[in-house]
Formats: sequence, structure tokens, C-alpha cells
Amino acid sequence: MSGLKLRPYQDEAADFLYENDKAMILAPVGAGKTAITLTAMAAMIKDGHAKRFLVVAPKRVCTDVWPVELPKWAPTLKLNLAVGSPLDRLRAVDKSSDIVVINYDNLQWLADYGVSGFDAIVFDELTRLKNPSGARFKALHKVIDQFAIRWGLTGSFTSNGLEDVFGQCKIINEKLLGRSKGAFMQQHFILVNRDYGEWMPKRGGLQAVMQKIKPATYLLEPGEYSDTLPPLNVVEVRSTMNMTHYAKMKRDFVVEFGGDDRAIAANAAVVTGKLQQMSSGFVYQTEKEALSQPGKFAILKTAIWFSSHKFDRLDELLEENQHANTIIAYMYQEELAEIKKRYPKVVTLDDEGAIERWNRGEVGLLAVHPKSAGHGLNLQYGGSHIVFLSLPWSLELYEQTIGRLHRSGQTKTVWCYIMMTNKTVDEKILGALRDKRAISDVALEELK
Repeated sequence: MSGLKLRPYQDEAADFLYENDKAMILAPVGAGKTAITLTAMAAMIKDGHAKRFLVVAPKRVCTDVWPVELPKWAPTLKLNLAVGSPLDRLRAVDKSSDIVVINYDNLQWLADYGVSGFDAIVFDELTRLKNPSGARFKALHKVIDQFAIRWGLTGSFTSNGLEDVFGQCKIINEKLLGRSKGAFMQQHFILVNRDYGEWMPKRGGLQAVMQKIKPATYLLEPGEYSDTLPPLNVVEVRSTMNMTHYAKMKRDFVVEFGGDDRAIAANAAVVTGKLQQMSSGFVYQTEKEALSQPGKFAILKTAIWFSSHKFDRLDELLEENQHANTIIAYMYQEELAEIKKRYPKVVTLDDEGAIERWNRGEVGLLAVHPKSAGHGLNLQYGGSHIVFLSLPWSLELYEQTIGRLHRSGQTKTVWCYIMMTNKTVDEKILGALRDKRAISDVALEELK
């Protein structure tokens, strides 16, 4: 046996899963959802309530979390990873084991191959199935009835709005919110713009939805675990830049830099991305290059730099923190290129042994993209500082990225620095994240 013991709130959550075949665990990052679930899985198999579990998770969580946590919490169980080539996946599925872990990108392949060997399924990061119109959701939904036991794990159902809740609940239990998203929307939302398909929740809609899913949801309230985590401090790090180019892009959707260098935004949606790039001091210039095949083109992107203000401020911040081990979160490849240029010893998650080296304290700077580091990874042992060069629009990615450090096992106060360029879209993104946080807070309140 591992000798590890669940905390009281984790024991209670594991009991909830054991007692409910179709259930969801809503718990913040770092609360130990994997440990909770593995404990419940082991008990279900031991007592004969389940024969074989399929776990679906983001790829890095498949490879770096479940195999690592299994010996700690369910050492009697055997696990196969189905994340490689088609042949590797076939071997993992067919070979005897208690658990098969597969990534979301391979769900369609597995649904086509067949899931008759499983009677239980766990969705790690359930929000990946928020879109019932998606191809992998549809493929999975065709075979979901074969799973008598369905558990979903998530940090927030409503990270990007109440509408996200429907798909997640449908894959767990259609009785919660019904089979039709159209009917769900008509019941709980008002159509505010027919041309663009924009909806907003009816008065009391959020509360009504949360009450419907409450019986199938275990909510871990912050007060139950916060005493086990050190404080989290979020600090805005402000800087300024010459606004001439930024203002012209915002006004005209085009900026001339001299010579052949110019950046063009095709529409208002594109200009927002251009403005976020410019908040970091550069903008992508895109060009079409004709290919040998008639009528075929390749899109080439080159970066035009016009300000180093944000990276200069990053230099100062790292110096002020005496070069403590730090995670740097970036949104654009050009930001990563500049990080590598300024800090040649920086490590990325694609480097061999990066996670292990970071957790041993051997990495001074670890560069991550929220989409790669946003779920499941344990990075709390190697440092307690994180810097967002640019912010994701997704509240889920933002909170999950911070949660790589601010989670169970972290012993130091966590410092999160958000690099902000004054009077730019940086401020609007942060404001949007705060608004979404408010929606999530109301949803949590209704589930208590």
C-alpha cells in the first residue's frame, strides 16, 4: 500500500462518487481530484461494482498525472496508456488492465473501434465536452449508454458562461438538463441577437440550472481546503509604450511600419488579436506565398517588433525577485522566441524531463503555453512564481495555469504577476476574466 491518506473532504468526495454512478466533482485546481477518483475507482472494482474504467483526459494529463498518481492512491490497480500510435492504442485497449487512459483527441478513434470492454468512464477536465455539436462529443454520445458508471471532474462548469453546462451534463446524465440543447436554451435563456445567435441567461436562469444539477454534483467549497494551501497573491505589473502604432491599428485596421512592413486586420475580430500582440510590442504580418499547385497558397507569418517595453519590465521583475524559479506563460510563438533569445537557459514543456527537472528545482525559467500547461500538471514543487506575459481570454485556462503552482503540495506563498500595458486590450482581457469569475462564483453559491 502507498501509505498515503486522503484528507477528510477528499474522503467525502470519494464516497460521493462511490454512491453515485452518474456524478460530477466540482473542485478547484489542486484539491486532489485525481486522488479522490482513483480511491473511488479502486473501491468500485474491489467491491465488484465496476469491471474496467476508461479515463479520458488531456494528453499531458494522461502521460504525466494518472500514471504518477496511481501508485500513490490505487497501487493494486493496473493502468494502460492509449495515447501513442494506432497500434500502441490498440495494444493498450486490448491488453488486460483495470484502467485505460486515453486523450480526448483519440475519442473518435476509440468510439469507432468499440468500447465494449468498459463499463465505467471518467472524464478528467469535463469542460472539454462542453460542445455537444463537436465531432468527438457526437462520436462518444453514440456509445455512452455502454457505460453504466460515468464520472466527470472539473474546476468550473461555467468558466465561459452558463451555456457550457449543458454538454457536460448531457454526457454524464441526460436526465439532468434534458437531451436537446435547443430546449435547454429556450427554457433558461433569452435570444438577444438572432443574426449572431447571441443568448443571455434569463433572470434566475443560473440559479435554476444549478439547482437541477445539484443532486449529481459534489461541490468542494474553498473553505474546506484553503487551509491546506499557502496564500496566492496576484499582482499587476504595469508598463507603458508609445501608442502611435496601436492607435492606428485600432482606428484603421492597418499599420505601416516603413518599407514593405505593414500589418492588416481583415475585420474587427482579427483586430482584437492584433491589438493583443501589439500590447506585447510586436504584430504579425501575414503574406500569401503561391505554391506549385495552381490556386494553392501558403500563409507566412513574420513578426514586426516596435517596442520592448513588456520584456524590459520582465527583466526588471526577474531581477527584483532575485531570479527565483519562475514559470512564464505566453500566448504567442513570437513571445516564446523572444523569451528564448533573452534567456537562453529557459526550458519548455517539450524539453526532455522538463517537469521532473522543474520539480527538482533545477530549472530557473520554465516557459509554458496555457493550452499545454492548463490542466493537471503538478508543478508545485519547483517554484512559486508565475508570470503571464499575455493573458488567455479563457477563465478556465487562466485559473488552471495558476493552479499548476497553487495546489496541494505547495509550501510557499504563490506570486502571480500579470504583465499589463496601460490603455491597451490587456486591461479589457483582465476585466473579462474577472466578469467570468463573478459568474462562476454565483454558480458555486447555488450548488452549496
